[in-house]
Amino acid sequence: MSRWEPNAPARLAQAAMELFAEAGYEETTVARIAERAGLTERTFFRHFADKREVLFAGSSELEALFVDTVAAAPESAGPMQAVAAALEQASGWFVDRRTFARARQAVISSHSALTERELTKMARLATALARALRERGVEEPAASLTAEAGVAVFRVAFERWTAPREKRPLGEIITEALGELRTITSE
Repeated sequence: MSRWEPNAPARLAQAAMELFAEAGYEETTVARIAERAGLTERTFFRHFADKREVLFAGSSELEALFVDTVAAAPESAGPMQAVAAALEQASGWFVDRRTFARARQAVISSHSALTERELTKMARLATALARALRERGVEEPAASLTAEAGVAVFRVAFERWTAPREKRPLGEIITEALGELRTITSE
């Protein structure tokens, strides 16, 4: 194995997802992931703390995208409009990631500890969004309620988007979910 290989994180993630599908999450080791990727275990640990992190890499980037978009929303935008803009930006982030997202979702859904980790990630996202909304001058409890609603829309839309037969883009599904939320909150 060579000392440096281009795109090591993506290669490791791809190898991990293949092995999770073939052998199962529990049975897959870091050594096997590194071997499949043609890299060393040391290289794996330069990019990921453990095999779980392959599934959650990018979380901080996604959170920053949400927060930065809310912060950059026009002053005239209401709280839900700012969060909707963040949801739209997030959908663009996932454009070429559906295959990986589907495989990732399948692994997470089949392991309670990973599901718990995913829920913790979503709770952190809601906390960060609420903070960004408060920084825009949105009072409580409106900031927290809006953030939680935005994360709920994201989770529902993402789940629909990763469904095996779904073909629509994530942005379209997010728009649909936002419309459904507006409908139920206006009753």
